[in-house]
Amino acid sequence: MLRDLRFARGRTLFTLFFVSGFCGLLYQVVWVRLAFASFGIITPVISVVISVFMLGLALGSWAGGRWVSLLTRRTGRSAIYLYALAELLIGLGAFAVPRLFALGVRTLLQLGEANSVSYLFFSALAISLSIFPWCVFMGATFPLMMAYVKEQDNASDKSFSFLYLANVLGASLGALLTATVLVELFGFRHTLWLAGAANFSVAAVAAALGLASARPRPADAIDAMSGLPVPAGKLPWVRTILFTTGLASLAMEVVWTRSFTPIMGTQVYAFAALLVVYLIGTWIGSYRYRRAVARGSVTPIAQLLVVLAIVSLFPVVLNDPRLIEGMRARIFVALASIVPLCATLGYLTPRLIDDYAAGNPLLAGRAYALNVLGCILGPLLASYLLLPLLGANGALIVLALPLLLFGLAYGRGIPAKWHWGAGAVATALLLIALAINVSYENPCVSGAEACQIRRDYAATVVSRGEGREKGLLVNGVGITALTPITKFMAHLPLSVRETRPVSALVICFGMGTTYRSLLSWDVQTTAVELVPSVRDAFPYYHADADALLRNPKGRVVIDDGRRFLNRTTETYDVIVIDPPPPVEAAGSSLLYSKEFHEAVRRHLKPGGIFQSWFPGGEEKIEQAITRSLVEVFPYLRAYRSVEETGVHYLASMTPFEALTTEKMLSRIPASGQKDLAEWSNKDLRSDVAMVVEHEIPLGQLLAPDLSISVTDDRPYNEYFLLRRWASSR
Repeated sequence: MLRDLRFARGRTLFTLFFVSGFCGLLYQVVWVRLAFASFGIITPVISVVISVFMLGLALGSWAGGRWVSLLTRRTGRSAIYLYALAELLIGLGAFAVPRLFALGVRTLLQLGEANSVSYLFFSALAISLSIFPWCVFMGATFPLMMAYVKEQDNASDKSFSFLYLANVLGASLGALLTATVLVELFGFRHTLWLAGAANFSVAAVAAALGLASARPRPADAIDAMSGLPVPAGKLPWVRTILFTTGLASLAMEVVWTRSFTPIMGTQVYAFAALLVVYLIGTWIGSYRYRRAVARGSVTPIAQLLVVLAIVSLFPVVLNDPRLIEGMRARIFVALASIVPLCATLGYLTPRLIDDYAAGNPLLAGRAYALNVLGCILGPLLASYLLLPLLGANGALIVLALPLLLFGLAYGRGIPAKWHWGAGAVATALLLIALAINVSYENPCVSGAEACQIRRDYAATVVSRGEGREKGLLVNGVGITALTPITKFMAHLPLSVRETRPVSALVICFGMGTTYRSLLSWDVQTTAVELVPSVRDAFPYYHADADALLRNPKGRVVIDDGRRFLNRTTETYDVIVIDPPPPVEAAGSSLLYSKEFHEAVRRHLKPGGIFQSWFPGGEEKIEQAITRSLVEVFPYLRAYRSVEETGVHYLASMTPFEALTTEKMLSRIPASGQKDLAEWSNKDLRSDVAMVVEHEIPLGQLLAPDLSISVTDDRPYNEYFLLRRWASSR
């Protein structure tokens, strides 16, 4: 590597780009999470963050390559100083983005529901304005550093792939450590501060490198950067391939996230594993390319495109639930199936840009910008069009088609026997994907007796089963069941009030059971649900759903629960929350945190009752959730569920008495008693007694350590790897 670059500072430059890549993916991971907290846990949010991130990289890459020569000539300074300035400005983003998100939240509160066109547009705009400038500076680092390399060694023509390798390796480690170590130890805010400090350090080292470097005359540097010929006949295809592979790869990443959720789960570690494997695969390909450059035996582009066409279908064909038994085996195959595609792209992308640019930062900036431009459009295409219309497998097949066409077009450039063999393999894989394969996301095609599937921009929703065995799956993950627990979520807090309640709010609609139970009290009831298709599935679970949806005292709002609380001025006698399982699910802390409870408190009427639900799990998470409630509400009671698992928390700003069986039964109206008795385990009185006569002393639910709590900055329930590893030892 150092021999290719022909200057002694190669290791230093590799380290700088390694750290820069580490910080870049750290920012992306944390910014996605902060955007969820600010604008809602919906697929468009992650798509916008990724797309804007890539847009900034594209524009920065183009602008850096376009203007570096002019800036170095006018300032008389080496390009390394411009690189140092870019890293310094990136570091400032660590401190600015959280504040800009908060400003965006306050500005957008009056724009209606989360699925309204105005909110989707302006929230995307707010996210874009918050992160875009810093991403531009990230994108500019490549051409700026390439210009410095040209200053030091005019003969260097493979500098892009050298820097790309370092950047991808750093990005892989950044994604891994952010999810597994940094956030758990330091929280989001201090993790961003660490990244900012790292960017500042990179800027300082780069500036020192500039002081120690011999600087060529500006005119020489400009001539070196602008006088390299490029074969004009190859430009259209190279540009098309770079754009298309960028689009397909990032769109596929979004689809894989939804496609593999049923087997990998909804924990942050599942998403991190997918991202890290994606990046490691890319790094493997880039490393192999650099080794090939050193040996002088680079794989032909035609051969790479043929391989890419074949491996693009692996994630569809290999991930059929009928082929693999055992969850661990399925997870391994899912992650392994994307590695060949990522490795091929990791080899192909720097190969194309090196050939196209020959070390020229202007041309490299243009080429990389085209690749990243595809990365911008890919997530948007997947989220707003392909997934809602076609589902995961259909989306992956459509995205593989242009790669198959490239393989077909360039396949004539390889030996005939390999050409026909590769064509036969690709055709067979395509036919299997189209006619035979089924996905984890959609169990309806697996022969379930009763099954319905609904798709929208937020999720794929499956309703299946009959009678009391009906189930609700969101992106393949079981959410809830027809259980009396969800009825008690409504009847418990309503019964606590000595005066008859008149209004209630339930966040997380689920099967609609709690909403239905609240309406049985004839109170004004609002339900907030994030996924439109979950609301639309209500009639599948309850025969009277259509009548309840027409009930003038009820309404279902499509919005993020926290955002709804922040934008509404209404107050309620009862607020009920039933976060989606498991308790470790990514984003679930936003409905368990101290800040969320503070938002709930602001919307309770005097004497109002808040009911929160803990489904069971790690004792320390239970303690953390209890602490986050105690820190906000001075009065708190806890009850074990009717099925003896999980905890109902009842919280208020004013004292409220402990319920007895007789008191609760006397306060429930006849229609409410009928509702509660619908799925009785024994009889109504026994079920009520099972809950209210088994209050849990709070001392059993609180830890002496006050730091065991859930906050927005320290999502204790979501990040637990180090804690559980230490406990196991």
